Amino acid sequence: MTLALLLVSSGIILLIAYFTYGKYVYQKFGLSDKRRAPSHEYKDGVDYIPSKPIVVLGHHFASIAGAGPIVGPIIAVTFGWIPAVIWILVGGIFFGAVHDLGSMAASLRNKGKSIGVIIQNNIGQKGKQLFIIFSFSTLILIIGVFADIIAKTFVSNAGVASASILFILLAIAFGLVNRFIGSSKTAFVIISIIGIGLMYYFVYLGMQMPFDLDYQSWVYILLAYAFIASVTPISMLLQPRDYLNSFLLYGLIISAVIGVFVANPEIKMENEIHISADNLGYLFPVLFVTIACGAISGFHSLVASGTTSKQLDKESDAKIVGFGGMLIESFLAIISVGAVIVLSRTEYLERLGGEGPVPLFASGLGGMISSLGVSENFAVGFVALTVSAFALTTLDTCTRLARFTLQEYFEDVKNPVGTTLSKNRYISTTVVVVLSVLLLASGGFSTLWPIFGSANQLLAALALLTVAVWLIRKNVNATFITIPMFFMFTVTLTSLGLFAWNNYKSETYILSVIAALLFILSIALIILASKSLKKEVNDSIKV
Repeated sequence: MTLALLLVSSGIILLIAYFTYGKYVYQKFGLSDKRRAPSHEYKDGVDYIPSKPIVVLGHHFASIAGAGPIVGPIIAVTFGWIPAVIWILVGGIFFGAVHDLGSMAASLRNKGKSIGVIIQNNIGQKGKQLFIIFSFSTLILIIGVFADIIAKTFVSNAGVASASILFILLAIAFGLVNRFIGSSKTAFVIISIIGIGLMYYFVYLGMQMPFDLDYQSWVYILLAYAFIASVTPISMLLQPRDYLNSFLLYGLIISAVIGVFVANPEIKMENEIHISADNLGYLFPVLFVTIACGAISGFHSLVASGTTSKQLDKESDAKIVGFGGMLIESFLAIISVGAVIVLSRTEYLERLGGEGPVPLFASGLGGMISSLGVSENFAVGFVALTVSAFALTTLDTCTRLARFTLQEYFEDVKNPVGTTLSKNRYISTTVVVVLSVLLLASGGFSTLWPIFGSANQLLAALALLTVAVWLIRKNVNATFITIPMFFMFTVTLTSLGLFAWNNYKSETYILSVIAALLFILSIALIILASKSLKKEVNDSIKV
């Protein structure tokens, strides 16, 4: 079997799913352009800003992608490439796309607020508090980890740092010009072409003028940038940067597909399925935790209900942004698998252990892109730069999301501190950045990161639970939500149980305790949701 055939068949499956199952799911959520979107209802020029669908798709896709659909699938191939591909396609269509669109739809009908507030409205105040504490802690962990990863990348490859700085300056210029031209579609197309052209030129220019700084300096600069990106109007920096950066990933996907057809490599990896793998564990539940982005990821619910829902011009845009954005990411995950299955299993395992997933992805895909006539070194560098650019997108988006969750937590706290944190975005963002600095200084992020995979999938299960309760309260048949919800709870609770036990045996007690607390959190929210639905049924009977 050739890699080209795998990509074509996967692409066709995802495309058919968008026009069939995507239409069905969209209709189940009852979205309609007859309702005013929150971006118009609560337009404030900072967070709530109605935007063009292609711009919101670019922001959303850049925010949810990051390195997730690359790292996870490549590691999961350890269990065999066939189960990885099956989970990406099945998970992406019936789990991830439903989860992302559902989170977005529920947010649209709840003033553009996050999953935490939707829990409050449909499950209760205690549920909101538990979820926000959990999601806020997760976001701080992500900010700390990605600040560390990006700083180390900039130190080791100063050209990537230069290109990233140029991208930020370009995004600011694009945002200012876009504001000036208003709603003119022709002018928007023209500045988009110019912006995309400059962005690709800056890839080359950045490599020619490396910017060297030490690790500590980059950490503070990155967090200062994240602060600015969080408090400025989303249309001035975050949105245009994500929109332009998305074309880096689109370009990567297109060039990779064309490169595959030109090179036409055979799939060398054996068609074996491995029930267990060294250093990973058993296929169930590890495969479903390892491949998150690309199949289903709880982080997506925070983006969909945190920043994206506040930018949608009309409710119908949610289908292409939420459902479509997830399927594009699934296709990227398939490409990631394809980058390594052209190797034999022995070579793949050796190189994965020696190089790591991102360099392996860059070299594999770079080799295919080089068949288009560019040098392999440039192709590999382009792939690596694209991954780094999206890691930076995750950093700034997470900072804004953490600010939202902190503000929403203190919305109901009626005292000077609560009012200040809920209303003042500068102070709430300062709290986020200070906590991230403290986490980095303590080194605790490296200890806590191993549990992120399970925590992230717990977020997905809880988001599905929230959307299911929201639909059931509206008398909508939520089976298409509850089936993936039950599966994700099974995966998560099994994973957390094994994680807690294994770390207890190895005397890593802090991770064991955290895993146990997350296990208890999920059970508590399930009980609260059940009580909420039971109360509504009893109230309806009394009436």
